[in-house]
Amino acid sequence: MQLRLADVRDVPAMLEIYRPYVECSTASFEYETPSLQEFTARFEAITTRYPWLVAECDGRVVGYAYASRAFERTAYQWDADVSIYLCKEAHGQGIGRALYQRLEQLLQECGYCTLYALITGENTGSLAFHKAMGYTYLATFPATGYKSGRWLDVHWYEKALCEKPADPRPPRAFRR
Repeated sequence: MQLRLADVRDVPAMLEIYRPYVECSTASFEYETPSLQEFTARFEAITTRYPWLVAECDGRVVGYAYASRAFERTAYQWDADVSIYLCKEAHGQGIGRALYQRLEQLLQECGYCTLYALITGENTGSLAFHKAMGYTYLATFPATGYKSGRWLDVHWYEKALCEKPADPRPPRAFRR
């Protein structure tokens, strides 16, 4: 397995990994898989500031993880939201752990202090993964999303990357 920074050429493979999360599960609250154009635009917008990684096995992208803005206001600039998606065959092989460890390292080097993850309540695999990665439970938003004919809870998790400095410098944008 190789971890590397994602490139725009990886977008079609990442979109195919994401597709079943949208179409066959409640892990994503999107109702329709984004178009390649829309997913590419997301990738390009996010990677102007945050790292986006892929895991490759035998030259094939099998997973990806990225960070994005957690909240809109400037006072939250030391926080980031994290996401991870793996193809079915990549589950349980340590690929997710490796992706998150590298992502967290890059974010810490940029000056981010706290990471957040929002996880659908019935996504027990992701809940267990985040707990194993050191994320702590903060809150439940009961019946906050409607998908697949039912209302779903969302759990909010957090991980501190460092002690918060008394006089923090703004985090730097991630650059390749």
